[in-house]
Amino acid sequence: MSSTWLITGASRGIGLELVKRLLASPDVEVVFAACRSPQSAISLHALHNSTSTSGTLHVVRMDVTDEASIICAKDEVAEILQGKGLDYLINNAGVAPQDDSTTTLDSKDLMSTILANVAGPALVTRAFIPLIEQGDRKVIANVSSAMASIGTDWGKEHTTYSISKCGLNMLTYKLAKERPDLIPFLVDPGWVKTDMGGSNARLEAHESVTGIIQVVKNVTAKDAGRFIDYTGQTVPW
Repeated sequence: MSSTWLITGASRGIGLELVKRLLASPDVEVVFAACRSPQSAISLHALHNSTSTSGTLHVVRMDVTDEASIICAKDEVAEILQGKGLDYLINNAGVAPQDDSTTTLDSKDLMSTILANVAGPALVTRAFIPLIEQGDRKVIANVSSAMASIGTDWGKEHTTYSISKCGLNMLTYKLAKERPDLIPFLVDPGWVKTDMGGSNARLEAHESVTGIIQVVKNVTAKDAGRFIDYTGQTVPW
């Protein structure tokens, strides 16, 4: 069965790798790659012009911190789908400020990070729910981090980023309770070699993304609200 996907933050890193892998999958019909500046997304345009992909790519402008931009993107996606639903939404877009602690964090960084990493996925999900309701799978995968896990005990590092991802975790839990007809869950991609993860990270992007896609495709209603890593293992809260 062919499927439809929307990935936010799709112009680089994990988002771009997700788009590449999904377009090569024979069971994927359409991929919507959302990013802030489609005109400068050179890698996405290269994929769009490629003849070796199985699925169809649509590059959509979306700034997840701007509600008007999100609504415009939703309208564009709905027009392209022409009554067909959206099977998978992956809220991947996010920011990671410099390492900080509770005593060194900057209030402006904290607020802008929460806007991007918590309010962004909340607004995107709310806008796209009518399309997700029409989809066959109804999966919403929110990209979190093990740094949001108190049980994992990462320590004092990256306080602002960790706080924001904790907020995303709670948002996902609340949505699962409110909408049992949907499958919202959290996925931890691991520490990946991207601009955000840095060159010292443990995983290549393709290693993480291969696992993420498998997890996302296989989740069922019983996984709603869960925190799962790219290998399929449960992450402690």
